[in-house]
Amino acid sequence: MWLMVVSVPLLSAVVMVLSCYSLTDASLWRRALAWALRRVRGAASVRSAHAFVFSNCTHGKADSVLETFDLYADTHPSLCISPQTAEELDAVVKRVRPSRVLELGMHCGYTSVRLLRLLPPAGRLITVEMDPLAAELGEEIILVAGFKHSQFQVLPCSSSEAIPTLHPFLESDNGTTDGLDLVLMDHDPQEYLPDLLALEREDLLSVAGCSVLLIYRNQRAEDRREILDHIRRRPDSYCIRSELYSMLEISYKKEKQDGT
Repeated sequence: MWLMVVSVPLLSAVVMVLSCYSLTDASLWRRALAWALRRVRGAASVRSAHAFVFSNCTHGKADSVLETFDLYADTHPSLCISPQTAEELDAVVKRVRPSRVLELGMHCGYTSVRLLRLLPPAGRLITVEMDPLAAELGEEIILVAGFKHSQFQVLPCSSSEAIPTLHPFLESDNGTTDGLDLVLMDHDPQEYLPDLLALEREDLLSVAGCSVLLIYRNQRAEDRREILDHIRRRPDSYCIRSELYSMLEISYKKEKQDGT
């Protein structure tokens, strides 16, 4: 019942915005309504998953939190990545051995916990989630898993807002900015290329090399085309390390300047 209470004003807002711009194209209406419904269903999924995990896991145990998420996903629609993608993510983290990780798209906090449990003691995760509810509940799940605020930072804003503000979170003891060793993108695929360009522009990717993981929940060719075209145009900086059904791994190394 509460879904109806939430969805009615949300759908009304969509209709009002479309009316203001005199947009009558049927496909646009369908996309707008689909977006509104996804937001409502996403909020319901986050609340439901959080309540289930919070009530059924062993607090302070990261593996128990992940197992409880998996148990929830067996019987409920879930925003968690698939078991196959989760295993591949673990394999990449173990191979890269990152200390500074950026996660774009927190959802329920599942991948945040998955990443944190494999970081070294001095490692740090910065996770960005534009939905305030998901950010709040995801942060609570991270704490339930036994991690401390000194190990992670949750930024409840869009990726475009967050990226220019990341320098202070990555400062070393001598005042310099340590680049990111690993970036996980699991938000809006249309933002993957703009965000990658922004990370480059802000000089936030590690000079020694950075792995960028792109999660694709819907297999649409257009979602990948732009970023793959960008990679192919920059062979001195990028290469595709691996490509699975739902995850693409890109290796980045800063292009050498002339005379260096």
